[in-house]
Amino acid sequence: MNVGIKSWTKADRPREKLIEKGAAALTNAEFIAILLSSGNKKERAVDLARRMLNDSQQQLKKFSSHTVQSLSQYAGVGVAKAVTILAAIELGNRRMSEIPTEKKILTADDIFTVMYRYTVNQPYETFWVAFLNMNNCLISTKKISDGGLCSVTIDPKKIIKLALDERASSIILCHNHPSGNLQPSNEDIFLTKTIHNMCNVMGITLTDHIIICDNQYFSFINNPSLKYIFNNEPSHPDSL
Repeated sequence: MNVGIKSWTKADRPREKLIEKGAAALTNAEFIAILLSSGNKKERAVDLARRMLNDSQQQLKKFSSHTVQSLSQYAGVGVAKAVTILAAIELGNRRMSEIPTEKKILTADDIFTVMYRYTVNQPYETFWVAFLNMNNCLISTKKISDGGLCSVTIDPKKIIKLALDERASSIILCHNHPSGNLQPSNEDIFLTKTIHNMCNVMGITLTDHIIICDNQYFSFINNPSLKYIFNNEPSHPDSL
């Protein structure tokens, strides 16, 4: 028969472990066990949490893609516990999305660090724009559109309007490729050219366009065959 966390020995209680040793001492399964509070007739909360993580290949990214329905399929996890787990996941995501004041964007790595949190775990393409002031400090980031697995529809006029509303001196485009292909499509390249030309007319700088795929990114400005887009040069014969 399963017993609750309160009846465990003190050394086995993740709550007490957190209090005495700090959050860094806990395993992922122990954090989930705290959220579960109790297990089922056959498993303690930690054992159930370990099994749930094993089903996600011990990857929090996969685990965070759960829904209330999929979590509720585990014995001992009702709707209330499922909602608690998803609320914790979303709170963590929102914490990650907080932008430090006066965050400077100087490299493609910088924008990847900021934008990765918005695209992680997304099963479909999402398109974002980062708006920067004249000192390359981040003003804001805004989602422009959601799409499907392999494409997303963008209205360039909307991006320009938002840039003007934000009084941005420059912008950076960003979208993800959940398909696993990091390379830009012909549509991605055409869209980048179009937005760059429109930015030029309005006195706004298009600094870069990055594509995020898992933990990697593709930077237009750092790619020799696409850098011409940002320098107002004619297309290279061997461009993508």
